[in-house]
Amino acid sequence: MHYSPSKLLTALLETKPRPTRDAPRNMRGLYGLVDHRGDLRYIGSTSSADQNLYERIHSRHRTGSEGMSHYFSQMYNTGRMWRDRKDPATKTDGNIAKKLRNAFIADHCSAVWLPLPDSIDISLLESEVLAIAPKNAIAWNRRGMPVYDEPIELVNVTLQRLGWREHEFSALKRQRERFLVQFPTATDILTQQISVKTKDIINSFPQGPFRFFALDVETANNNRGSICQIGVACVRPDHSIETWMTYVDPQTDMWVWSSLHGISAETVQGAPTFAEVLPILNTVLRDHVVYQHSGFDRSAILAACTQNSYSAPMWQWRDSVGVARSAWPDLKGNGGYGLANLKPFLGLEFNHHDAAEDARAAAEVVLQAEYALSIRSLRCPSRYESPTPTQRNETLFSPLKKTAQQYVSTPQASRHIGKTLITQGNINNTHIYLKDFFDKFPDNAIGGSNRSSVAPKQITVDWGDTDTVLTDLDGTKKLFRKRGWVREFFERNNVKVGDMVSVEEIAPYHYRVAVCSD
Repeated sequence: MHYSPSKLLTALLETKPRPTRDAPRNMRGLYGLVDHRGDLRYIGSTSSADQNLYERIHSRHRTGSEGMSHYFSQMYNTGRMWRDRKDPATKTDGNIAKKLRNAFIADHCSAVWLPLPDSIDISLLESEVLAIAPKNAIAWNRRGMPVYDEPIELVNVTLQRLGWREHEFSALKRQRERFLVQFPTATDILTQQISVKTKDIINSFPQGPFRFFALDVETANNNRGSICQIGVACVRPDHSIETWMTYVDPQTDMWVWSSLHGISAETVQGAPTFAEVLPILNTVLRDHVVYQHSGFDRSAILAACTQNSYSAPMWQWRDSVGVARSAWPDLKGNGGYGLANLKPFLGLEFNHHDAAEDARAAAEVVLQAEYALSIRSLRCPSRYESPTPTQRNETLFSPLKKTAQQYVSTPQASRHIGKTLITQGNINNTHIYLKDFFDKFPDNAIGGSNRSSVAPKQITVDWGDTDTVLTDLDGTKKLFRKRGWVREFFERNNVKVGDMVSVEEIAPYHYRVAVCSD
């Protein structure tokens, strides 16, 4: 059988990562190591005939000695997880740090693998795959990437699971101090290089804690690295938002987009350069979730880093467009998910093409999407009584309300339209009767009895899964036409004969189905 390197690479890139402990113990093949942010970073193989995938991935790469070809161990030899294995004076503290590192990797990193028969030349296939692999997927190979800064919040999660005491925490603190003395981070060095004058002209960053951030940039021209404005929206645990903005001198004479955002060479005169702003951003955003609205902002930051010969910042990038798609699938083909369309749909107030305003808008999109997605998991009240308006309003967010530079999410109401009793026939045939309140659904979403007479409009059904269902209604049987999800809904909720299921309208043509609690 012929194994195509391109197909093997595609499989490595598209296979869902799994915990390292799940690697097969009786197979050899190709594998990839996935970092704490979910990015494939290393491709290797079990080239030795006496080594299986589990031994190579979970044992060697995770628990092997740093400084050798054990890449998980090498890349996370940092901060509180750092040790110098050749220093006998710090052996006791170093062993505790190493134990934390092993646990961290098991908790937050993962791997992919492709078992291959022993009869083929696995080493040759590995070299052929590496030759065509994208650079980001093999960034760790041959130590082509610096060791990570400590992912502080994730390390804290692992420490909480381990339940360690003061003795271990003191050892880890000493290890971190030793690490910082020997290996000051790039951010530390850059920060020291910022002049007093530059510090004075860069706005002070808001003080945390923050749940997540949203970032937006404006550029001077078609070169994505020509950043002339950066805005960051900082979202606190109480959902309030505080924005930060700075102009940036892109050091260019080409100003193509001034008519769009109003920023010109005169605007940025005396502003800091990107090289002077990056340390400020890194100090706050490092290892935190940073939303962008589409992929432009991340690509602009990366382009500016490349132009200044800096490594890509260790931020956990996410896309608010993807969150919006999950929350409001009906917008697909109906205006889309750009900020200009979401502005009237969500009632947002902002000035488009101002980095701070757009960053805040992206954060508001995420907050409203979190609400829209979270209500799927809410269960309806007692099967014998409907919620009062007060009860409903106490559990849901209302539209975003604006107060001087802070934006607090507050609740929107939904409409309970009916409950239905589950029968043995429902369970046997995987459907839910809607006849008692069928008149509450919109007429243009009700079709005939077969698929050739579907309704002109579909409704969205949230049933507790991340994937919603788009369907119309069978007007003859008075059911949801698509029923493939119903069996899993019954199984997940342990639905039995006599249980009540609630249907609630959460937006026009958008409904939530839930099992009523007693």
